[in-house]
Amino acid sequence: MSGRQKVLLAALGVLLVALFVVAVGAGRDDRGDPAGRSGLVDRLGGLGGERSAVDAATVTADCGADSARLVFVGGCVLHVADPDGLRTLVLRSAGPFTVAAPAPGDAEFTVRDDVQPADDGTGAVARVAVDRATDVVLTCPGVGGCAVAVAPS
Repeated sequence: MSGRQKVLLAALGVLLVALFVVAVGAGRDDRGDPAGRSGLVDRLGGLGGERSAVDAATVTADCGADSARLVFVGGCVLHVADPDGLRTLVLRSAGPFTVAAPAPGDAEFTVRDDVQPADDGTGAVARVAVDRATDVVLTCPGVGGCAVAVAPS
């Protein structure tokens, strides 16, 4: 190894140590806000683009004739046709509901979420990743009915 390479390697080591010290020193003591968004992450996400939503016309349901707006008591199964790639099934409701769907890809587990209305009055929103023909199970908590819409975004 030449003298020039040794100097370059030493400078790189000093730079890495300095970056580590700055990162540790600039860190926060709190645990963070899971709902908070980072500007850098938002910009990087914008570069990658948004995933397109599942077309409501490709969704059928066993609980109603109109698959764009589902009104049901107890439970309902949505049948999503193969979207030819990774898409997002967006479900919106004024009240709480539960959604369960198989994870995308080769994963062999079911993702389940109890969706609650937002505090700002915008209702409950569930976003389900879909990459193949699949069934999504919706359940309605309590004895009342649920109204869930398949939304474009």
